[in-house]
Amino acid sequence: MLTSYIPIVILIVVVVGFATVSLLVTHLMGPQRPNPVKLSPYESGVPPTGDARLRFSIKFYLVAMLFIIFDIEVVFLYPWAVVFKTMLAQGPFILYEMFVFLGILVLGLLYVWRKGGLEWD
Repeated sequence: MLTSYIPIVILIVVVVGFATVSLLVTHLMGPQRPNPVKLSPYESGVPPTGDARLRFSIKFYLVAMLFIIFDIEVVFLYPWAVVFKTMLAQGPFILYEMFVFLGILVLGLLYVWRKGGLEWD
């Protein structure tokens, strides 16, 4: 019974060994000459100004999360469209199912819109 776990254990040992050896080799063989230029932060060729920990409005995160949620939901439309013709021959249930799915999405969008979640002030 435990023999079926041997490949998994071997894989874990190989992965941990490879990660450990990679970290040790890069630490031992990597250049060790830090200077102020190498230690300074770099962003698009422009020296940093101000604090890196600026506070963003919660609206920014809310709009970003809503975009991701609705974007991921739209991804579910593609596989449905691929199998639509073949499944429609078996009955119209697939069409009604997608109407329910899209209806829930529209209700969610209307709820967020009415609550002011899409307002960018």
